[in-house]
Amino acid sequence: MSSAPPALPVTVVGLGADGWAGLTAAARTALTSAEVLIGGPRQLDLLPADVCPGERVAWPSPLRPAVPKLTAEHAGRRIAVLASGDPMFYGIGRALCEELGPHALHVLPHPSSVSYACARLGWPVEDTEVVTIVGRPVARLAAALYEGRRVLVLSAGAGSPGEIAALLRERGFGPSRMRVLERLGSEQEDAYEGHADGWDRAPGDPLNVVAVDCRRDPAAATPRLGTTPGLPDTAYEHDGQLTKRHVRAATLCALAPAPGELLWDIGGGSGSIGIEWMRSHPSCRAVAVERIPERAERITRNAGALGVPGLRVVLGAAPDALIGLPAPDAVFIGGGLTAPGLLDAAWTALAPGGRLVVNTVTLESEAVLGDHYRRRGGELVKLAVAHAVPVGGFTGWRQAMAVTQWSVTKPHPTTDRTTENETENENDEDRT
Repeated sequence: MSSAPPALPVTVVGLGADGWAGLTAAARTALTSAEVLIGGPRQLDLLPADVCPGERVAWPSPLRPAVPKLTAEHAGRRIAVLASGDPMFYGIGRALCEELGPHALHVLPHPSSVSYACARLGWPVEDTEVVTIVGRPVARLAAALYEGRRVLVLSAGAGSPGEIAALLRERGFGPSRMRVLERLGSEQEDAYEGHADGWDRAPGDPLNVVAVDCRRDPAAATPRLGTTPGLPDTAYEHDGQLTKRHVRAATLCALAPAPGELLWDIGGGSGSIGIEWMRSHPSCRAVAVERIPERAERITRNAGALGVPGLRVVLGAAPDALIGLPAPDAVFIGGGLTAPGLLDAAWTALAPGGRLVVNTVTLESEAVLGDHYRRRGGELVKLAVAHAVPVGGFTGWRQAMAVTQWSVTKPHPTTDRTTENETENENDEDRT
């Protein structure tokens, strides 16, 4: 929270495309008695001036910094904020809660566009994936595309259906059925449909949602993707600097992503670890640190193609490039291990309970890992993978370069002291 709550609670009223006619008695009372009405121009225009005489204030752009300013300016007055549909579902309610606190609000929700769409389509809401591209890249949709899934996309405007169709074709889901539902809940409600691979509709009403019945083209050039770590290597654009599929799956297992957590992927290469960390849950975040510009650009492209365009890429060499980054919940080091101070910097950045995972293939880096393993414990393993390949008219095994992996959880201070004492005792025994 960045500001003190207003003297009077702010009433947040959800509005549908049906405007005043669709409001409950409680919502109408809140709006007619409000001294200040804050909302977008379209929402304010839905209120009849003769029954809602309060001062009308349109949100400026950018909106978020204006929240504490406007509520402070009108402190002591009855304020009503207008929202589209359910204010707490991708709406202004979140910003208001974070800025003012939930106890400073009185929220009166309206059915969301998702509720309306599922009612029209006959889709159970709990079985429907929802992706918003309002103020976000359309590439986010790629992470939700699986054969047979139903996805509702909250559009950013009239051009969104065409952008969605283009992404579906690009990702191998051209046969998917698309239904565009416009002005849901109003008397002007409309809908039309088609398939992504033949979509040629002109932009319609900007107030729309797009329903997608996902169907993958069996002849698609893009590989089939699963929900677990270890995507096919062919899913990535790379120059050879790629944590290979089986090692990648083991690495993500050791990193153990959980909702809302932040990963530092140091020595990003192609970005595969950070990307699959973020694909594990929509709220997971990652920062990829890469010193080579071409690779940094490639990470960005891979992240967009695989549905996590929010992955942050930092160009620079660690440990200097780590300065000022938000504190991580987990750190992966896939390159540059011999850089002075890198491992210590990563360890220091982690809070107790944070995880550190390091992969290496060189003897020099392995020696560094051995030293830190003796000092801090954890688990040290050797990962070796062999692939069957033709040998003349027969088949044999080709061994990939073995990877040494060290994984460790940073202990809480009391545990840390115990670990250090145990290490000292072991050293004493060695000397004896």
